[in-house]
Amino acid sequence: MHHLQTIYHLQPSASARVQQRQAVRGIVARGRELLLLYTGRYDDYSLPGGGVEADEDHSLALARELAEETGAREVNIQRPFGLIDEFRPPRGDYDVLHMLSYCYVCQIAATLAAPQMEAYEIKNRMEVRWLDVDAAIAHNEAVLQRGAPGMGLSIVRETVLLKLIAQALDNGQLQ
Repeated sequence: MHHLQTIYHLQPSASARVQQRQAVRGIVARGRELLLLYTGRYDDYSLPGGGVEADEDHSLALARELAEETGAREVNIQRPFGLIDEFRPPRGDYDVLHMLSYCYVCQIAATLAAPQMEAYEIKNRMEVRWLDVDAAIAHNEAVLQRGAPGMGLSIVRETVLLKLIAQALDNGQLQ
C-alpha cells in the first residue's frame, strides 16, 4: 500500500519499547460528501474505521467497523487509498504506540442500518454524518487552531486524510 505520511506526536528513541496497532479506515463518497463520524467529545470529524483484530484480514475488519460505527452494509473495497502511520503516546507497558492506519476506498449499500456503536463511542457522542469534505476540513482546522484542551490526537491524522481525499476528488481519482 502507498505510504501517505508519517505523523510524529512524539519522537521515539532508538531503545523505545514500541507497541504496534493496525487499523483500517473506510472512504465512502457520494460526490464530495463523505460518510464521516462526528465525535462530540472532541468536536471533530473522522473516517469510520478502527482496530484490526488478530483473526481478521483488512476486508473483514473494515466491514465490521463500518457496520458497527455507521450501519453500512454490503461493504465492498474498491481499492487501497494509502497508509498513514503515527507515533503516539504509549498504552500500557510501552514507550510508544506506532499506529498504522490502512485506508480504503469503499462502496456500500444505498441505505444505512442502525449503527451498533461500542460503549466508549456512545460516551464520546459519536454520530454518523454525510458531510462535504471541504466543510469537514474547515471544521477540523478550526478546532486545531483553537487548540481545545480536550482535543484528541486523531484529529491531526483525520485532517491530513481529509485533505488528501479532497485532492483525490479534485483530480477525479475517487470516482
